[in-house]
Amino acid sequence: MPFKIIRQDISAMTCDAIVNAANSELREGGGVCGAIFAAAGREDLARVCAEQAPCPVGRAVATPGFALPAKYIIHAVGPVWQGGGRGEADLLAGAYRSALELADQLELASIAFPLLSSGIYGYPKAEALAIATETIRTYLQDHERMVYLVLFDKAAMAAGSARYKDIERYIDDHYIEKRARERRTESFEFLQTYDMNVVSQDAQEGPRVPGLTERLNDLDISFNEMLFRIIDAKDLDEVAVYKRANLDRKLFSKIRSNKNYRPSKATVLALAVAMKLDLEETRDLLDKAGFSLSRSHKFDVIVEYFILEGTYDIF
Repeated sequence: MPFKIIRQDISAMTCDAIVNAANSELREGGGVCGAIFAAAGREDLARVCAEQAPCPVGRAVATPGFALPAKYIIHAVGPVWQGGGRGEADLLAGAYRSALELADQLELASIAFPLLSSGIYGYPKAEALAIATETIRTYLQDHERMVYLVLFDKAAMAAGSARYKDIERYIDDHYIEKRARERRTESFEFLQTYDMNVVSQDAQEGPRVPGLTERLNDLDISFNEMLFRIIDAKDLDEVAVYKRANLDRKLFSKIRSNKNYRPSKATVLALAVAMKLDLEETRDLLDKAGFSLSRSHKFDVIVEYFILEGTYDIF
């Protein structure tokens, strides 16, 4: 997928460039900026930053990554929050766009952003997250690049969802480890009972069991066939589908050209969300790829929640 939102320390990211939440003077600051200076090497980074300063708000400049795992540091200057009436949103979006344009110029394959302006600059986290995701997803409509949005604190992770408490309640109601253990115990007891009875039934004549060749000749349609039948039936645009699914164009082309392609479960679910399938349709598509939704996995329960709510935003 070309865009992932993850929880991580951005200075530890292994990618072509990480983005620093910089000030206009490009001096070492606190928070993300301080962590990046410390990890890269303060003296080396301060020297090259001084040569490029000042950088206007809403713009970005690039320096080497020095001791970081990343090749480059792109210093993006976001706005200080002043209530929202002084063009902060445009300036914040501009900082992301400027950094992405630099990634184009440097021909980078991957770039990782922090949530710009959401620390000591005071930008409300939910609004900052909305601007970041919208700006990045718009950019990716016309570019092939791996983009990470790296969120360090739990508050930032929760900021984008008004349904956060609803999700927690849904998980509490449906993700029950005790019941999962009970099912495993029931399955084990069934297998024991089956093993005890199978010998006594072995001598009795019963209906003929189809052989392997017959079963292989009676296969259901493949995942590939099912996917493109749905796209045709719903009169969907293929390009719009893979973009909404946040899938790489090359991956989607591989799915289209190879009828035996075996997707990951995450890819199947991303496509189900992109095509706005209901829960039954989603289960059918998963089944064609050899997967199912499990009440024993939090990821599956969360996806199920959003499908039932009719919320089909992949991010």
